Amino acid sequence: MKYVKCFLLIAIISFSVTRSKADEGMWIPLLLGETQYEKMVANGLQLSLEDIFSINRSSIKDAIVIFARGCTGEIVSDEGLLFTNHHCGFRQIQSHS
Repeated sequence: MKYVKCFLLIAIISFSVTRSKADEGMWIPLLLGETQYEKMVANGLQLSLEDIFSINRSSIKDAIVIFARGCTGEIVSDEGLLFTNHHCGFRQIQSHS
């Protein structure tokens, strides 16, 4: 009976893993494909592929920064508004309070 339960548990886990499919996540801008870009446009994206990644001119790839011992952030405005995780900027936030 113990082996049957173990087998069923392994079968359920295996089936779950093979059936799961992520449709969200992070993409490397250089490797953003046409299919994914078309899905993003259908969901409301108003940027061109050239605005997202361009080797020869400024694009979103230039707005990603690394600070605070490896944390990442994104500059989202011309006034320097930065998005990051709270723990990454906590000391700076605290020093300005």
